[in-house]
Amino acid sequence: MYQIDFEKPERVHFIGIGGISMSGLAEILLDRHFPVSGSDSHKSELTAHLESLGAKVYYGQRAENITDDIRVVVYTAAIHPDNPEFAAAELRGIPMLTRAEFLGQVMKHYRNSIAVSGTHGKTTTTSMITEIFLAAQNDPTVSLGGMLDSIGGNIRVGGPDYFVMEACEYTNSFLSFFPTLAVILNVEPDHLDFFKDLADIRHSFHLFAQNVADDGTIVICGEIPEYQKITEGLTAEVVTYGHDRSFDYSAGDIVYDEFGRASYDLYVRGEKKGHIELGTIGEHNVMNSLAALAVAGKYGIPLETAAPALQKFSGTHRRFEKKGVLNGVTIIDDYAHHPHEIEATLRAALHYPHRKVWCIFQPHTYSRTAAFLDDFAKALSLADCVILADIYAARETNTFGVSSADIAGRLKKAGKEAWYFPTFVEIEDFVRENCIPGDLLITMGAGDIVKVGEELLRQ
Repeated sequence: MYQIDFEKPERVHFIGIGGISMSGLAEILLDRHFPVSGSDSHKSELTAHLESLGAKVYYGQRAENITDDIRVVVYTAAIHPDNPEFAAAELRGIPMLTRAEFLGQVMKHYRNSIAVSGTHGKTTTTSMITEIFLAAQNDPTVSLGGMLDSIGGNIRVGGPDYFVMEACEYTNSFLSFFPTLAVILNVEPDHLDFFKDLADIRHSFHLFAQNVADDGTIVICGEIPEYQKITEGLTAEVVTYGHDRSFDYSAGDIVYDEFGRASYDLYVRGEKKGHIELGTIGEHNVMNSLAALAVAGKYGIPLETAAPALQKFSGTHRRFEKKGVLNGVTIIDDYAHHPHEIEATLRAALHYPHRKVWCIFQPHTYSRTAAFLDDFAKALSLADCVILADIYAARETNTFGVSSADIAGRLKKAGKEAWYFPTFVEIEDFVRENCIPGDLLITMGAGDIVKVGEELLRQ
């Protein structure tokens, strides 16, 4: 594998430079005075920002974008050999690295690398850790899968001591990472277009845990079934967290305020250490905050620094993000696209002021929809009323013969109010006619369903 010398800047080209992760990696290189080029399908705020920093961005992917001065090409899992830039780089014999391989090389140049993994909760937990490290003035470099206001986006270029990042399991990309500290939030069925089953996913998380430095640390949720099998045989320190007092970090006496924000008593190895008040809602964020506090504890950050940072943190964009109020209807947007995420978000919404909870859900990928039809219906049934949008295809074609109408049908059979509309315009018209003051409307999914709420608020 080609190794980049970060002390000797050379031109790096990113195929898909406008992606949330790729743009962040490009920015890290630009800060190190690397000449950077890249391509994407269209201009965006991220590509415009990179251009302002000196990157050369091509709009449209063409063979001629691969120039003689490029020394290495970085590409994402979405790029295939028939991509014209991929093919041109191969033809010229230019070394190529996947995004994960490149990120793994970046990590090695920091004294401490913290990789946050799990089926869900990665962006929020990484953001919580970031807020704590900023409060402690640790000057972290951060790579996020979402937008965080306190760092002005999805990337922060800091000092050489700490690199805080998300580690995604899809296509086993996190196996290219060798962190000094790994967080494992949860291990559940997902990405079944790649993994065979839950056992296959658990095996990959075990391999990821093996990549942690021998003298490093694994922070893991003790409520993962048989979590010990993920960490067995490893010399890295294992720190657990969860509800039960037997875990290293636990939460007691959890209560919620009138906006669903949780507070709890923090116990460390059975001893009460203080009281935590969160700026985010829902019990799932109690668990995320325990993981963040365990990381803070490992790096010697005192609770009197960490606790105010968690209270100040109100979430990243697209994680129960309040978009506005329309005629007395509060509009929230959330990225949830897995049944357990949906359940966690809707349970949190029950603590939020509402007359009725409306959920507009856009399933993400045909394979996930087909695998979790019944689970989606069960999770969505927590809402009073459910509107289904068409499936967001992402990288797939519908070889599964599945439709959002299948979820609506299951909900109706269970006695829930549910509707399916094939277009956003129909959804928006229905919402205007049926939502009344006091209702809580949540647009939900990992695709572009956020546009519905934004369009409603523009009118």
